Amino acid sequence: MPKNIFSRVQSRSLTRHHKIAMAGVATLGAAAIGFSAVPSGASTKTTTEAAQPAAVAYSTQQIKDVKASVTDQMAGASLKAEQIAAKKKAEAAAAAKKKAAAEAAKKKAEAERKAKEAASRAAKRAAAKKAAVKTYPNNLDGWIRESLAILKKHDIPASYDGIHRNIMRESSGNPKAINNWDINAINGIPSKGLLQVIPPTFKTWHVPGTSWDIYDPVANITAACNYAADKYGSMDNVDSAY
Repeated sequence: MPKNIFSRVQSRSLTRHHKIAMAGVATLGAAAIGFSAVPSGASTKTTTEAAQPAAVAYSTQQIKDVKASVTDQMAGASLKAEQIAAKKKAEAAAAAKKKAAAEAAKKKAEAERKAKEAASRAAKRAAAKKAAVKTYPNNLDGWIRESLAILKKHDIPASYDGIHRNIMRESSGNPKAINNWDINAINGIPSKGLLQVIPPTFKTWHVPGTSWDIYDPVANITAACNYAADKYGSMDNVDSAY
């Protein structure tokens, strides 16, 4: 016996009804879409002409705005770079100035140090020179030798023997000797000292650097030799009262 007869018949009936219903719904939907797509008062005339593509409008203002923005950005970047460069330049100049000042201070300190050392050396040399100044014994030999050193500085000729010989004849080596009996004494200007020099002669032929005391041994010898050099050529040429 066949199975499910009713079920197959019912299935075909439903399918046919469904198709009819679906076709109607599709027709009504298409119509509704068509009417809604047509503007109010517009013609419903169909045309086979293809729709022309809409023209695209381009604006040069946007390009200008972009270009201006890029230019501004570049100008800003350039300004910033210039500011950085200026800052670096200023910093370099300040560093160079500071370095130059430090070097100048260093040179000044070095110059001062050298000057101080030079002054110290000069002071030491002066002290050494002072210490090295030749000294002479306080006796006849010392007086003659010291006088000869002074005479040499002034280019006044004399010898140790010539001076010593005349001293022994005139005063026997007594620096305080004085002649109170000759013509000079009678005239009020007695001869004095080692070489018996009268005051006017001592004053006239006094040698700079020696004492103005006529009884000073070195001053007396030096003035007498200066006088003898002018009158006799040298004390060596004097063998008697002069």
